[in-house]
Amino acid sequence: MDEDTLMLETEEAMKKAVDYTLHEFSSVRTGKASPALVENIDIHVASYGSNMKLKQIAVISAPEPRMLTVSPFDPSTTPDIERGLRESKLGINPAVDGKTIRLPIPELSEERRRDLVKMVKGMAEEGRVRVRSARKHGMDGIKSLKGDNAITEDDVKRLEKAVQDLTDQFVKEVDEHVEHKEKEIMTV
Repeated sequence: MDEDTLMLETEEAMKKAVDYTLHEFSSVRTGKASPALVENIDIHVASYGSNMKLKQIAVISAPEPRMLTVSPFDPSTTPDIERGLRESKLGINPAVDGKTIRLPIPELSEERRRDLVKMVKGMAEEGRVRVRSARKHGMDGIKSLKGDNAITEDDVKRLEKAVQDLTDQFVKEVDEHVEHKEKEIMTV
């Protein structure tokens, strides 16, 4: 492996860490109905005998700002989906309307908003840990190149600084997304 490949792989791993964190943020409720809120809930489907993500077994839509609808591909899975949504930690009470399940999104209390902010900050820390893990992998790659005598001591210093700059950039990006998400949650 050469130094360009190492830097590209390190940057790509850090981008993936930030993207993963943003995806996690999308599952946090902000008072507005969004299919991302429920699409990754694991539902045990008795007729299939396994757990599946809700998005794999139903169409999720937001016809109104405070309402989600779930339309199962197979109507026989409706009771399983209803049970799974009721048992999820979202605090949403599903209502079955024929073949469709309606999910009214209630207003968030101040206490619940603070809890969600704490949860987002925990997700952000996980994202930062992933970025730092990519940094460690990059630094190990630099040491490996030095051990193989593929780069000089000056190259080591330059590459270590470049990896650290990338790390700082992506951690800052996570922090900016946290700040934005916190504002989104706390505004009524």
